[in-house]
Amino acid sequence: MTGLRVTPTRLHGRDRLHVSLPDGRSVAWYDRQSGRVSLLYDAYEDDVRTALAPYVTGTVTVGPPPVPTPADLARLSLHPDDDLAPNRPGEALHLALDRAGRPAPRLFRRDPRPAELAAHQRVGDALDRLDGAGWRVLHSVPLPGAARIDHLAIGPGGVLVVRTVAARGHRVRFADPLVAVGRAEPLPRLRWLRRDAERAAHALATAVHPVLAVAEAARWDLPPGPPDVRVLRDGEIPSLAALGGVLKPVDIDALYATARDRRTWLAA
Repeated sequence: MTGLRVTPTRLHGRDRLHVSLPDGRSVAWYDRQSGRVSLLYDAYEDDVRTALAPYVTGTVTVGPPPVPTPADLARLSLHPDDDLAPNRPGEALHLALDRAGRPAPRLFRRDPRPAELAAHQRVGDALDRLDGAGWRVLHSVPLPGAARIDHLAIGPGGVLVVRTVAARGHRVRFADPLVAVGRAEPLPRLRWLRRDAERAAHALATAVHPVLAVAEAARWDLPPGPPDVRVLRDGEIPSLAALGGVLKPVDIDALYATARDRRTWLAA
């Protein structure tokens, strides 16, 4: 049989090649990380192998799709309105800027939201690139009231709540719990971060560690400590991939399935 189409996709942090018939029906998919071809119809095995041959190197395993895990079943039963996985970094800022349209001229002060959004995207993109090390990431997790967790990372090193600081060429000074960016008034960002981590720990019933991610700082004055908060430049986020020994893959999947459900956070 000829005419099978191979389409690259990315689902839940995994790169796949989907093989489909000309009418769009799926017959198989190849998971790059596991090196496995999940075959939906045995009759197409030879054709699927031929279609995937230009894209696959080494030995692959071919068989029926794996049995869904409890996390997979939870994801499939989740209503789209309750699923936080599609949230973009800085989702609330995206919505606010979309509603505002073209900004009105400002005589004395520039709108800080575009710079804040750029910082969220920079940090969020760096966190998303940890997926190859087994991390799962959510962005802009809504809490009761108007509060949000900027980023939630779940991986081998545990659960991290990440708060973004938009520095953009400014000097950043720390005096726990205050953080000052440039000449702006110091704000209790470390206190807010610790509170976010406490609320996440309550919602997920697990230990959560606070991380402050500073985007595009020209320089910073960081005294020793605070010992309970990890402070990183955005360029240092890839170092989180080295953390491990806390959560197993099955635990990561279970916590991620819980965290992506909006209802989990209603009592946080």
